[in-house]
Amino acid sequence: MFESLELAVSNLTSPPVLAFVLGLIAVGLRSRLEIPPQIFSALSIYLLLAISIKGGVGLRMAEPADIAAPIALAIIVGLAIPIAAFAVLKVLTPLNQTERGAIAAHYGSTSLVTFTAGLMFVESLGLDPEGYLATLLAIMEVPGLIVGLVLARKASKQQSWGPLMHEVLTGKSILLLVGGLVIGAVSGPVGYERVEPFFGALFVGVLTLFLLQLGIQAGSHLKELPQAGWGLLVFAITFPLVIGIAGVGLATLIGLSAGGAAVFGVLCASASYIAAPAAVKLSLPEANPGFYLTASLGITFPFNLLIGIPVFVWFAQLIA
Repeated sequence: MFESLELAVSNLTSPPVLAFVLGLIAVGLRSRLEIPPQIFSALSIYLLLAISIKGGVGLRMAEPADIAAPIALAIIVGLAIPIAAFAVLKVLTPLNQTERGAIAAHYGSTSLVTFTAGLMFVESLGLDPEGYLATLLAIMEVPGLIVGLVLARKASKQQSWGPLMHEVLTGKSILLLVGGLVIGAVSGPVGYERVEPFFGALFVGVLTLFLLQLGIQAGSHLKELPQAGWGLLVFAITFPLVIGIAGVGLATLIGLSAGGAAVFGVLCASASYIAAPAAVKLSLPEANPGFYLTASLGITFPFNLLIGIPVFVWFAQLIA
């Protein structure tokens, strides 16, 4: 009990989390504080490359037999999460099929920043998660997104899948994640040493700036929550918590370390707010951004950052 409380407090007082809270406060005070869009885009590119290159190095050092089961689990979970989210939303909210599918696509996809915050938290505790976890991030990014859109498109008359698939597969997130993994796998540990001062030493500082702007964005969407009913609030808190704990348990069963299982749970609990909004906007322009952004960015993201990550780490250590 005391250990889990200490974990939560240490995460709450980290500079990236405090920067996110500062962004929320800025919105509450009606401040004009904002990071320019061009700089914010550059920060996201940096984070995507930094985490994927390091993951590629870990992938190169892993044995194929060691990563087969985690990859299979990532695919299965990535397909199952949006289906579960779609069903739960039908029970908890009055939203129509298109809106539920759009939200399910966000929860079926993954969040790089939540993953990164979880990875940093685990490493700060002295745990040693598997180096190939960034590969699972890339693998889970696409299937859940596609399944969520398929569920929503059952109620949509649009049938043009070509532009959608092009947007998903060639979008910034997927391209940088896959490209970074290839760069890291090809260059290996020796090559990574040359860029570590940039992609390693500066990482926490860049993440802090990124979370400041995300706090501003999240705060601006919270006012739209009443339109979807309080069931969306219940979903955005309880669904990722349950899915994350289940993810920790499944990862432990297939042999991941406590740190690796915790980070996999974070992946399962995370909700996309970079790749998914772009794809949903293209495929489902009639879906209300206030619903899916409020849920994923305004509620689930801060909940995972402040509470979810310490809970997943505590549970992983408990059952390890």
